[in-house]
Amino acid sequence: MFLAFGLLLLGIVVLLVSGDFMVRGAAALARHWGVPALIVGLTIVAFGTSAPEMVVSVQAVLDGVGTLAIGNVVGSNIANILLALGLPAIIMAIPTNVSGVARNSLFCLLSTVALVVLAFVHNPMIFWQGALLFTGILIYLVWMFILARAGANDPILEEMSELDEGHGGLPVNLFVSLAWVFFGLIGLVLGGWLIVEHAQQIAVGFNVSETIIGLTIVAIGTSLPEIATVVIASYRGHSEVALGNVLGSNIFNSLAVMGAAAMAGDVVVERNLYVFDMWVMLAATFALLAFVLTRKPIGRKTGFIFTAAYILYLLAIARSMI
Repeated sequence: MFLAFGLLLLGIVVLLVSGDFMVRGAAALARHWGVPALIVGLTIVAFGTSAPEMVVSVQAVLDGVGTLAIGNVVGSNIANILLALGLPAIIMAIPTNVSGVARNSLFCLLSTVALVVLAFVHNPMIFWQGALLFTGILIYLVWMFILARAGANDPILEEMSELDEGHGGLPVNLFVSLAWVFFGLIGLVLGGWLIVEHAQQIAVGFNVSETIIGLTIVAIGTSLPEIATVVIASYRGHSEVALGNVLGSNIFNSLAVMGAAAMAGDVVVERNLYVFDMWVMLAATFALLAFVLTRKPIGRKTGFIFTAAYILYLLAIARSMI
């Protein structure tokens, strides 16, 4: 069992590192070939940053454990709001009056509600539900493109276009860029296989469903980049970065990741998601939206509440396993 845990954690590390290499290599190739930075940001960077979650979810569905896929998405969305915003808010208040945050928060709520509604409409989730969700992310990216062309300030657009060649960003050499893409893709496949394979072993060992593993270990693992980014940004005095990062991640999780998973195969939604976890995800999203619409910063007290709420959520899951 310890070996399975170790290999699952190794898979998460391989997945995250490989995803970063793949995104940077592909973005560098696009720049070499003269693709405009905006297009690179709205395609390669946008989808590439969700590659770890997407690879795990699609691999899980192909292996017949779609419950792991939706558990990963729901768990990641919860962790992104309560943990990835709660921890940095303890360090420094996170402003919610940044330009573009309100519209992205509303879209985040819409994408979350769409996921929940479609999960209730038909279980298991099948191709047409996945296609509807994936269409949503394409609409969102077209909207982002229109906003960018109009010169709108938007934290998610800034995040998508922040990579630069050299200076620790994108590789400059063409062959190095190709190598980054090649090894990044191999790493994504390997990392996804390690996670799905050993998540199943852990689920069997503890006599729990793969959904539980997806909601906890896998969800936290694949959310680590968001958590690390916002904590470091807050420590450096740039806490406004946190909201754009979290909102973008949750939008892509609900629409792109879950859409791709459902199009790859049937995704069974277990009862505990209907009666508990999806409502926690919705409650967390509404709580965030309340701060955004009232333009109140997420301060230290709220940060403690968010973090404590996430700990209580994990304890509730642990209790259900007994």
